[in-house]
Amino acid sequence: MTEIGIQMAEMGRQARQASTILARISTDAKNRALVAMADALLTNREFLIRENSLDVERARQDGLSGAMIDRLTLSETTIRGIARGITEVAALPDPVGNIASLWRRPNGLTVGRMRIPLGVIGIIYESRPNVTADAAALCLKSGNAVILRGGSEAIHSNLAICLIIRSVLRDLSLPEDAIQVVPVTDREAVYELLQLVESIDVIIPRGGEELIRAVVRDSKIPVIKHYKGVCHIFVDESANLDMAVRICVNAKTQRPGVCNAMESLLVHEAIAPLFLPAAAGPLRKAGVTIRGCQRTRAILPDAEEAIEADWYREYLELILSVRVVSNLDEAIAHIEKYGSLHTEAIVTESYERAQRFLREVNSSTVLVNASTRFSDGFELGLGAEIGISTTKLHAFGPMGLEELTTTKFIVYGNGQVRT
Repeated sequence: MTEIGIQMAEMGRQARQASTILARISTDAKNRALVAMADALLTNREFLIRENSLDVERARQDGLSGAMIDRLTLSETTIRGIARGITEVAALPDPVGNIASLWRRPNGLTVGRMRIPLGVIGIIYESRPNVTADAAALCLKSGNAVILRGGSEAIHSNLAICLIIRSVLRDLSLPEDAIQVVPVTDREAVYELLQLVESIDVIIPRGGEELIRAVVRDSKIPVIKHYKGVCHIFVDESANLDMAVRICVNAKTQRPGVCNAMESLLVHEAIAPLFLPAAAGPLRKAGVTIRGCQRTRAILPDAEEAIEADWYREYLELILSVRVVSNLDEAIAHIEKYGSLHTEAIVTESYERAQRFLREVNSSTVLVNASTRFSDGFELGLGAEIGISTTKLHAFGPMGLEELTTTKFIVYGNGQVRT
């Protein structure tokens, strides 16, 4: 085994050992630790900004985009936001130990399900150092140990955040190895991490589709995937025109570079002649390039021609593919063929069609008369999220604290034996 392989194996062993202790820690102890972590990050903000400046300067030298550098940069404001996010996690209900349901068997046994931590979570992510703090807080609150492997572009920032958080755990006599950051940037470290089947229970990758596919290819550990967000809105023939325009403009332009932004717009043929010109004005004013099907371009002649690849694309920029469809069935079929199981919405005044859309569209979040931008753990009332899963097994959609736990069966008896 290489030196990096030995290092990763030791981190896994330490995380597994810490997870058994962390699973037994009380809610009060976890909350005290989280509040102390938030305070420590604020107290050490000058140190964080100084370490972060090393990453930012390297990013500039490497020619990273302005958007990437913006996500990478830590300021007083962003550090206060990170600290606030950790205190919000402390205020959330602790899922560990909750009994989800109880039922009584004819033989007198009482059977239930109790929530327990997953164990050890490996998280592989890119760029934003705030993910380090968010993920550490969520894993601690849900009783999981975590090994974090951020991108090389944020190595100094991630190690600085981890150093502060671990010092808090140590001061409170909690297992500091419950939170670890991989200290090397070699890609070999990721591969070796993905082989630790005896130490890590699940891998959660956060980042571009290329990263996630590479993790899935190399991992021997189960992976909760979030490939991409090809999100759709279907504007039904009964839609309120003003509402539909407002929702679609928000879904595309409020923050185009995120996974829950609308990428494809489907419009019922009966409303398309009214809706498309009404929506095109504010979309173009916001800088959106429209790529339309033949029927769309008959209504919007200056729209670019959409090709087959456009329907599959997660643009993450101000580009929108638009298709006119004949009915709800055609809209659902389009989503089933080209969607990524992330988020879809319908704008309609028809209760029946809304219910059909909710029932028949199988993406992780389905909305009626609301922007796709609400597919977010905080907006859905989960508090912070670890990511958005497009994998149906274990978790599906925004992953909050409860999704970082599983359940075990518990049984109460009074002497029953099986015959």
